[in-house]
Amino acid sequence: MLQYTEDPGMRNSTFIDFAHKPILTGEKALLRPFTEADATAIAEVIEDPEVIRYTFEPSAELTLERLRAWYGSRSEQADRLDLAVTDRATGIVVGEVVLYDWNPANRSCAFRTLIGPRGRGRGLGTEATRLIVGYGFEQVGLHRIELDVYAHNHRARRVYEKVGFVEEGTRRQAQLRDGAWLDEVVMSILSHEWDARDNGSGRAHCASANGTPD
Repeated sequence: MLQYTEDPGMRNSTFIDFAHKPILTGEKALLRPFTEADATAIAEVIEDPEVIRYTFEPSAELTLERLRAWYGSRSEQADRLDLAVTDRATGIVVGEVVLYDWNPANRSCAFRTLIGPRGRGRGLGTEATRLIVGYGFEQVGLHRIELDVYAHNHRARRVYEKVGFVEEGTRRQAQLRDGAWLDEVVMSILSHEWDARDNGSGRAHCASANGTPD
């Protein structure tokens, strides 16, 4: 099971923010805070046809300057957690995982991820999802994490189900893409559901952004 060093009583304490940016290490993936230098690698991910098909088509041109400004500022955001997904074997950035839309009163937030062609088909996306979801529940004290996914994105839905997300319902014909109406599936996982699962083998190491044990 993925393991973290959990503060005693965290689950019952007041919800803390996302000001702390951790480094989360699994067997295949390492999640770390973004820097401006990651803009080129993320541009490759965002421009991938499969990513566009299953997520979004940019409404404005995403220049390297805009991407540098965006990803260079992610560590300053105390109300969300954006982490780069890197392949431990190569150190290459293959995508991102994000906890956002924070509701401190309800101890809930939303989750999204992008995994580019260099990270697909090897379990990196599944492990990265487990790492950040586990961090949200075990370290931050979240009660609920939810997501939206296109109904036809079967690969992503299988990953989310593996991690423990449960389908809540379908937003029928929620988006118009290329002349076709697409359904969105709403999924979520609760803290007690996470606790009840065996979420993978091996030990996940959690450190602060400067590399010291958390």
